[in-house]
Amino acid sequence: MQIYLAVTPDKQREAARFTERLAHVAYRIGRDGRLTRQALLARTHGGMMVLGDLDSGAIRDTAALCRDVWRECGNRGFGGVLADFEQGASADRVAFLDALSRVLSRNGKQLFVPESYGAKLPQAHVLICTALSGGELRQRLAEAARTFGGKRLALDLQRLRMSFPLPCPTGDGTPLTGEELDTLMGRRQPVVFYSNDLCAKYFTATENGESRFVLFDDAGSLQRKIQLGRELGIGTGFLMYPEVQDLLPGLLQSLA
Repeated sequence: MQIYLAVTPDKQREAARFTERLAHVAYRIGRDGRLTRQALLARTHGGMMVLGDLDSGAIRDTAALCRDVWRECGNRGFGGVLADFEQGASADRVAFLDALSRVLSRNGKQLFVPESYGAKLPQAHVLICTALSGGELRQRLAEAARTFGGKRLALDLQRLRMSFPLPCPTGDGTPLTGEELDTLMGRRQPVVFYSNDLCAKYFTATENGESRFVLFDDAGSLQRKIQLGRELGIGTGFLMYPEVQDLLPGLLQSLA
């Protein structure tokens, strides 16, 4: 499996020490519906473009935006585009990504889209988040493979760090920062278990009279998720550099 580190330009030099496979979180659709770019290192070449749509305007000229993206991919030698689209699958975004998927596919490049877009874009790869708080990851990936086709799947290897009240009828947890998790574990010294179903570590703790269930990933659980993806024939995965910075380089070396 090819693993990419998603990284912003200010962390690019740091991340490049660990791998050449970088996904550059430096692009978004502007309010005018055209491509905008943060400052990248002049020598940036290869990897993937990460294209966001946060606070962007409507895409009124699909062809122009496709040309913008294709030109940048050519100039930078990007192998494809990860569409980090946070807005809903509106008609203008679907039309743009459909056109872009055709352009990229004709030229041997890949497009990765959120799961909500997968059914609408048959030529694109579909990102499946591996950070589950319930159910079974193997079943989740198998169901996605039946829906989209196994060869279309890619892993969004989001690092899980969540705290849940016990009981938790809603299933809603509170995200933890790395510092918060480390502080909690250092203070409570919990007994940590591994969930085969979730491919994640967990423990319980009592804080201020309230029982909490804490789920988290470490290098071992992320490695297991990647291995599970390999077993199912999934060819690509993405890690966010800031989330896994403390686990490198051991995590990537173990996957070589």
